[in-house]
Amino acid sequence: MRKHTHALTATAVALGLATAGLVTAVPASAAPAPQSPAPHAGYTATPTSATTTDTSEAFFQAVLASVAEKRAANPDSAAAVTVVYDASRAPTFSGQISRSAQIWNSSVSNVRLQSGSAASADFSYREGNDSRGSYASTDGHGRGYVFLDYRQNQQYDSTRVTAHETGHVLGLPDHYSGPCSELMSGGGPGTSCTNAIPNSAERSRVNQLWANGLAAAMDKALHKSDR
Repeated sequence: MRKHTHALTATAVALGLATAGLVTAVPASAAPAPQSPAPHAGYTATPTSATTTDTSEAFFQAVLASVAEKRAANPDSAAAVTVVYDASRAPTFSGQISRSAQIWNSSVSNVRLQSGSAASADFSYREGNDSRGSYASTDGHGRGYVFLDYRQNQQYDSTRVTAHETGHVLGLPDHYSGPCSELMSGGGPGTSCTNAIPNSAERSRVNQLWANGLAAAMDKALHKSDR
């Protein structure tokens, strides 16, 4: 698997915070063509891996903007940010996507992943063949997707790959030199690594990021209500 890049389609997050076993390769035509101009991070290191941190920051800033808009539209919503995802374009990985959402939902408290339709989703999952492997991609404006490559998901633990890429959606950068116990080390530890659970530092980082997201959203909502 390759080190994941951040992929989100319209990132939706309902604020909240207390204040694979894959089938064999499918025809490439089934996979949407990745948008090469969009920043992306892979499950494994590539010559462009150095841009991962910048990509993560741009993506997270886009997520904050989306969260703020949602909070302003529904200022009385509960205290936990809900991010809606669409998995309809990655049917081969439906089990891994569902499992990765469960993993993240049980690991962090300030953001919750929720399955939804393409019309209501903030980001989506896609599948297909790509020489770059799996990755997360974003245009820096809260739109993007997670791409799951067939071959890479047969080489690496598919749930780990999916959970790793989802970690990008939640704002985490790659850290390929990390140990297997670190989810965002991606394919760095090799194909024998099957850990799909974020470690304590990664969980804390996501909670911190989404805590800040809630604060930013509330500030924007208050600003709008004062107009």
